[in-house]
Amino acid sequence: MNEARILIAEDETIARENLAHVLGQRGATVVPVENGRKAMQALSEDEFDLVITDLRMPDMDGMQLLEAVKGTTPDTEVIIITGYASIETAVESMRKGAYQYLAKPIRLDEVCVMAEKALEKRRLRQEVRSLRRQLEGSGISGIIGHSPAIRTLKEQVAQVAPVDCTVLVLGETGTGKELVARALHAGSPRSGGRFLAVNCASFTEELLANELFGHEKSAFTGAQSIKKGLLEAADKGTFFLDEVGDMPLSMQANLLRVLETRSLLRVGGTTEIPVDVRIIAATNRDLRVMVEEGAFRQDLFYRLNVITLHVPPLSERREDIVLLASFFANRFATAFGKTITEIDDDVLRVLMAYPFPGNVRELENLMERAVVLCNGESIGMAHLPPDLQDDPHLLRPCATSAFEFDGVVSLDENERRYLEWVLDQTRGNKSRAAELLGLNRGSLWRKLKRFGLAE
Repeated sequence: MNEARILIAEDETIARENLAHVLGQRGATVVPVENGRKAMQALSEDEFDLVITDLRMPDMDGMQLLEAVKGTTPDTEVIIITGYASIETAVESMRKGAYQYLAKPIRLDEVCVMAEKALEKRRLRQEVRSLRRQLEGSGISGIIGHSPAIRTLKEQVAQVAPVDCTVLVLGETGTGKELVARALHAGSPRSGGRFLAVNCASFTEELLANELFGHEKSAFTGAQSIKKGLLEAADKGTFFLDEVGDMPLSMQANLLRVLETRSLLRVGGTTEIPVDVRIIAATNRDLRVMVEEGAFRQDLFYRLNVITLHVPPLSERREDIVLLASFFANRFATAFGKTITEIDDDVLRVLMAYPFPGNVRELENLMERAVVLCNGESIGMAHLPPDLQDDPHLLRPCATSAFEFDGVVSLDENERRYLEWVLDQTRGNKSRAAELLGLNRGSLWRKLKRFGLAE
């Protein structure tokens, strides 16, 4: 609660003083007042992160104060406490934007935990807003994130995009290699031309040849007219070869010819057709190993490997998960005509702890599912797949566990604390810690070094 500003509106002196004392001990700056009118005066003079108010007070009750707070400073969270609890008032308060509704008698430690959660919710919302502003000003189309790995990638894309050279994009499945290729195209002198793409793993050798190079009339049974291939159609633009490691060896020879001569032969043709196209290739496979095994041409590898960009897996850029989740939730909510304003804190904790073997694509699919199932304004745990709801390793880092998300700290700081906690749980066993975190040992070592935790 360090640096948090909390306003308490409570007409019972002892209850007000006790709350102010215990919250002040937690590091918050607390302003206690005895009624709603004085609370409104305090709100007009200063900004507060959290308001804790009694429901029944003279002059202005807690429900009226809630409406006033949400009407003027909607980011301020409100907790309502009452000795006259009812289902109707609880539902009404939550509908009007209260963070929580607590019935008296209350336990002070319970209020503190609730206040910390409310403050964390506000912090996450503000952080997402800040990250969105950073994203809008980044100038790198489609690449979302603020982690060191993504910042480095954006800088590389900005540097390489204007240079008309071949680029090889490496990364695990689902990391966003095509987004990088599109960003390279958008930042290049060819941005006015077409961006075309093909997945080499999706076609047989014959179909891939037809897609890439086209065919002449009567080149084979059923070829009743000339067809331009995608490479020819992308003339003056950019062509993206995804999963180039799955391209058959015979097709690799044809692609090498295009790169060397800037021309191609349609299937069944004898006339070379000039093409002016920038080639960007991508793969999740180790092409050097494939070259050693004879599964990929060495000369083609050197032609493609002029500039290499590495797209990090999501496990190495966990700082971006909150922003990505919010981005996908907003995008799908707009597409499906829904109004979703937030993602519950517990959901964000689970997402931050989940290893994401399917990378950004898996997160995107999770958020699409959540938006489809969500009928309200907030994505909750019930909207996640059952295996994520029930996994104890994902649910462990919560306010009731040994690891605390304690108030207004950055995601970097929370990640550092979480790493410390996991290492403590595994008694310093880095292999076990890496397994629980869904990281390889190299990735874990880099994170520990970054946070000053490496021995």
